[in-house]
Amino acid sequence: MPDTLYGPGQSRLARLLERRERARPDPVARELRRRLLQDAHGRVVEIGCGDGRAFDLYPSAVTSVLAIEPDPVAREAATERARAAAVPIEIVDGHTERLPAETGSCDVAVAVWMLCSVADPARALREIARVLAPGGELRFYEHVRARNRLFRALQGTVDAVYWTRALGGCRTA
Repeated sequence: MPDTLYGPGQSRLARLLERRERARPDPVARELRRRLLQDAHGRVVEIGCGDGRAFDLYPSAVTSVLAIEPDPVAREAATERARAAAVPIEIVDGHTERLPAETGSCDVAVAVWMLCSVADPARALREIARVLAPGGELRFYEHVRARNRLFRALQGTVDAVYWTRALGGCRTA
Protein backbone atom coordinates (compact mmCIF):
# COMPACT_ATOMS: atom_id res chain seq x y z
CA MET A 1 0.00 0.00 0.00
CA PRO A 2 1.41 3.42 -0.92
CA ASP A 3 2.48 5.64 1.92
CA THR A 4 0.88 8.77 0.48
CA LEU A 5 -2.45 9.98 1.73
CA TYR A 6 -3.85 10.60 -1.75
CA GLY A 7 -7.56 10.02 -2.03
CA PRO A 8 -10.12 9.52 -4.78
CA GLY A 9 -10.54 13.28 -5.42
CA GLN A 10 -6.91 13.78 -6.29
CA SER A 11 -7.30 13.86 -10.09
CA ARG A 12 -10.04 16.46 -9.74
CA LEU A 13 -7.69 18.49 -7.56
CA ALA A 14 -4.84 18.18 -10.09
CA ARG A 15 -7.11 19.57 -12.82
CA LEU A 16 -8.22 22.44 -10.57
CA LEU A 17 -4.65 23.36 -9.61
CA GLU A 18 -3.49 23.25 -13.23
CA ARG A 19 -6.30 25.59 -14.31
CA ARG A 20 -5.57 27.96 -11.43
CA GLU A 21 -1.86 28.06 -12.24
CA ARG A 22 -2.54 28.82 -15.91
CA ALA A 23 -4.95 31.63 -14.99
CA ARG A 24 -2.94 33.12 -12.14
CA PRO A 25 0.64 31.86 -11.78
CA ASP A 26 2.15 32.14 -8.30
CA PRO A 27 5.35 34.23 -8.66
CA VAL A 28 6.49 33.52 -5.08
CA ALA A 29 6.30 29.75 -5.50
CA ARG A 30 8.04 30.02 -8.88
CA GLU A 31 10.90 32.02 -7.36
CA LEU A 32 11.27 29.50 -4.54
CA ARG A 33 11.49 26.68 -7.10
CA ARG A 34 13.99 28.64 -9.20
CA ARG A 35 16.26 29.21 -6.20
CA LEU A 36 15.94 25.57 -5.15
CA LEU A 37 17.03 24.33 -8.59
CA GLN A 38 19.44 27.06 -9.73
CA ASP A 39 22.65 25.07 -9.32
CA ALA A 40 21.30 21.53 -9.54
CA HIS A 41 23.48 19.16 -11.53
CA GLY A 42 23.78 15.62 -12.81
CA ARG A 43 20.97 13.11 -12.42
CA VAL A 44 17.94 14.47 -10.58
CA VAL A 45 14.95 12.68 -9.13
CA GLU A 46 11.96 14.98 -8.58
CA ILE A 47 9.52 13.33 -6.21
CA GLY A 48 5.94 14.47 -6.56
CA CYS A 49 6.56 16.55 -9.69
CA GLY A 50 2.87 17.42 -9.95
CA ASP A 51 2.11 19.03 -13.29
CA GLY A 52 5.78 19.71 -14.03
CA ARG A 53 5.76 23.43 -13.39
CA ALA A 54 9.44 23.35 -12.35
CA PHE A 55 10.69 21.57 -15.47
CA ASP A 56 11.69 24.74 -17.32
CA LEU A 57 13.78 25.85 -14.32
CA TYR A 58 16.34 23.03 -14.46
CA PRO A 59 19.78 24.36 -15.45
CA SER A 60 21.85 22.85 -18.25
CA ALA A 61 24.16 21.16 -15.69
CA VAL A 62 21.30 18.69 -15.09
CA THR A 63 21.83 15.69 -17.37
CA SER A 64 18.45 14.03 -16.70
CA VAL A 65 15.38 14.23 -14.49
CA LEU A 66 13.38 11.25 -13.29
CA ALA A 67 10.06 12.87 -12.37
CA ILE A 68 7.82 10.78 -10.12
CA GLU A 69 4.12 11.54 -9.77
CA PRO A 70 1.32 9.25 -8.50
CA ASP A 71 -1.59 11.23 -9.97
CA PRO A 72 -2.38 10.36 -13.62
CA VAL A 73 -3.90 13.78 -14.43
CA ALA A 74 -0.86 15.60 -13.06
CA ARG A 75 1.43 13.20 -14.97
CA GLU A 76 -0.38 14.02 -18.19
CA ALA A 77 0.12 17.76 -17.64
CA ALA A 78 3.77 17.13 -16.69
CA THR A 79 4.31 15.21 -19.93
CA GLU A 80 3.28 18.27 -21.91
CA ARG A 81 5.67 20.49 -19.95
CA ALA A 82 8.51 17.98 -20.25
CA ARG A 83 8.41 18.28 -24.04
CA ALA A 84 9.39 21.94 -23.77
CA ALA A 85 12.11 21.47 -21.14
CA ALA A 86 15.78 22.07 -21.93
CA VAL A 87 16.86 18.87 -20.13
CA PRO A 88 15.67 15.27 -20.69
CA ILE A 89 12.80 14.38 -18.37
CA GLU A 90 11.25 10.97 -17.85
CA ILE A 91 7.91 10.99 -16.03
CA VAL A 92 6.84 7.85 -14.17
CA ASP A 93 4.17 6.70 -11.76
CA GLY A 94 5.53 6.06 -8.29
CA HIS A 95 5.39 6.59 -4.55
CA THR A 96 7.97 7.54 -1.98
CA GLU A 97 8.08 4.15 -0.26
CA ARG A 98 9.53 2.53 -3.41
CA LEU A 99 11.14 5.06 -5.68
CA PRO A 100 11.66 3.62 -9.16
CA ALA A 101 15.38 4.43 -9.16
CA GLU A 102 18.46 2.36 -8.44
CA THR A 103 20.38 2.73 -5.20
CA GLY A 104 22.88 5.57 -5.44
CA SER A 105 21.75 6.59 -8.93
CA CYS A 106 20.82 10.25 -8.31
CA ASP A 107 22.96 13.29 -7.60
CA VAL A 108 20.07 15.48 -6.45
CA ALA A 109 16.62 14.70 -5.05
CA VAL A 110 13.95 17.40 -5.23
CA ALA A 111 10.76 17.39 -3.14
CA VAL A 112 8.45 20.40 -3.17
CA TRP A 113 5.32 20.40 -1.02
CA MET A 114 5.04 16.61 -1.05
CA LEU A 115 6.34 15.38 2.30
CA CYS A 116 3.20 16.89 3.85
CA SER A 117 1.14 14.22 2.08
CA VAL A 118 3.29 11.24 3.08
CA ALA A 119 2.03 9.04 5.92
CA ASP A 120 5.55 8.21 7.14
CA PRO A 121 7.99 11.05 6.31
CA ALA A 122 10.92 9.27 8.02
CA ARG A 123 10.41 6.26 5.76
CA ALA A 124 10.18 8.55 2.72
CA LEU A 125 13.43 10.26 3.68
CA ARG A 126 15.18 6.88 4.07
CA GLU A 127 14.04 5.93 0.57
CA ILE A 128 15.27 9.24 -0.82
CA ALA A 129 18.63 8.65 0.90
CA ARG A 130 18.77 5.21 -0.75
CA VAL A 131 18.58 6.61 -4.28
CA LEU A 132 21.05 9.43 -3.66
CA ALA A 133 24.66 8.88 -4.67
CA PRO A 134 27.31 9.44 -1.99
CA GLY A 135 27.52 13.21 -1.49
CA GLY A 136 24.11 13.66 -3.15
CA GLU A 137 21.79 16.45 -2.08
CA LEU A 138 18.17 16.59 -0.98
CA ARG A 139 16.60 19.90 -1.93
CA PHE A 140 13.14 20.55 -0.57
CA TYR A 141 10.71 23.04 0.80
CA GLU A 142 7.65 22.18 2.73
CA HIS A 143 4.75 23.49 4.77
CA VAL A 144 5.54 24.08 8.42
CA ARG A 145 3.59 24.03 11.62
CA ALA A 146 2.83 27.53 12.92
CA ARG A 147 4.78 28.69 15.97
CA ASN A 148 1.76 30.51 17.33
CA ARG A 149 -0.31 28.03 19.37
CA LEU A 150 -3.65 29.53 18.33
CA PHE A 151 -2.79 29.49 14.62
CA ARG A 152 -1.38 25.96 14.96
CA ALA A 153 -4.73 24.83 16.40
CA LEU A 154 -6.50 26.50 13.48
CA GLN A 155 -4.22 24.62 11.05
CA GLY A 156 -5.12 21.33 12.71
CA THR A 157 -8.82 22.07 12.58
CA VAL A 158 -8.77 23.12 8.92
CA ASP A 159 -6.71 20.01 8.07
CA ALA A 160 -9.21 17.73 9.83
CA VAL A 161 -12.29 19.35 8.30
CA TYR A 162 -11.23 20.20 4.76
CA TRP A 163 -7.65 20.74 3.68
CA THR A 164 -6.21 17.22 3.89
CA ARG A 165 -9.10 15.59 2.02
CA ALA A 166 -9.37 18.34 -0.61
CA LEU A 167 -5.65 18.70 -1.32
CA GLY A 168 -4.39 15.19 -1.96
CA GLY A 169 -3.48 14.33 1.63
CA CYS A 170 -1.58 17.54 2.39
CA ARG A 171 -1.32 18.28 6.10
CA THR A 172 -0.31 21.78 7.16
CA ALA A 173 0.23 21.00 10.82
